[in-house]
Amino acid sequence: MKKFFIYICAAALCMFACNESKAQTIAGTPEYIKALTAEWKGERFPDGRPRIPDDLLERLKHVTIEECWDELMKLGYKNQYEGDWKLVHETEDAVMTGRAVTAQFMPYRPDFEDAIIEQGKKEGRMWEQRRTVSWVINSLVKGDVYVADTYNKEFYGTVIGSNLGAGVYNATGNGIVTYGHVRDLERLRRIPGFNAWTKGYDPSYMQGYDNAHLREAILTSYNIPIRIGKATVIPGDAVLAKPGAVLFIPAHLVEQIVLTSEFTRLTDEFGEEMIRRGVYTAGRIDSGWDDEMNKRFKEWLKTYPEKLSMTDEQLERCLQGRSN
Repeated sequence: MKKFFIYICAAALCMFACNESKAQTIAGTPEYIKALTAEWKGERFPDGRPRIPDDLLERLKHVTIEECWDELMKLGYKNQYEGDWKLVHETEDAVMTGRAVTAQFMPYRPDFEDAIIEQGKKEGRMWEQRRTVSWVINSLVKGDVYVADTYNKEFYGTVIGSNLGAGVYNATGNGIVTYGHVRDLERLRRIPGFNAWTKGYDPSYMQGYDNAHLREAILTSYNIPIRIGKATVIPGDAVLAKPGAVLFIPAHLVEQIVLTSEFTRLTDEFGEEMIRRGVYTAGRIDSGWDDEMNKRFKEWLKTYPEKLSMTDEQLERCLQGRSN
């Protein structure tokens, strides 16, 4: 009986492997992405990625890296942060949010690239010059962030230059996060609104136009799980990028993180005003709130309606967590 059970399991695994090999594509399939992001219950794109609402992504810009990282750590997501970035536009207020489209690059291997090109032909992709680097860009839509793992390769490893950078921005209204390098830095800086979080700059191409020996890095697949430094990134993750820091947030946690941050900012402002006016002490503000404090807080909010982005129901849930 035991041997029969082992045989059935082995047969099932073999059938699964065969089915998977038949379904292999350059990009992760919608079914695969849905399985990876099963905790997301909202709308999705045709490629299967969670369609995080634009409003949430805009509000996410106001969440500090520390607030977001603290909440992710509490929820058990300890591998979502990567630091030590260089920006195309280095400004103190630089910020970018969007939905991740992931891409994985590997060191060049001729037979592997041939297989990728053959698969690209079957899928109707542009393959004549073997410039697979553009395949991901052709899939981008508004609100996406192109997230590429180019294994921090410099020479012949740059994932975009000015033309591809313009293509990224035109498609997404955003920029790129790459664990690697970019080229055409001067021209990239001339693209209004574009920015890139990168590990550095190198003037070389990733792929030559007609000289195969120039190719030292190749696109292997996209919209699959990738590693960006110390972080694991899943297609459809929300990207929160600020100077020196990038966080990749599971789609199903974005609303919770945004609401927690917004509620904290509101209660901090309320508390500071109450302390200045002598209504409450700092110790009273920092302790659990009773019904009287909740009522006073709601009355205070009515005088600042522009501060409240959440619904009344969401506010009540947040207050319940703050109450005694």
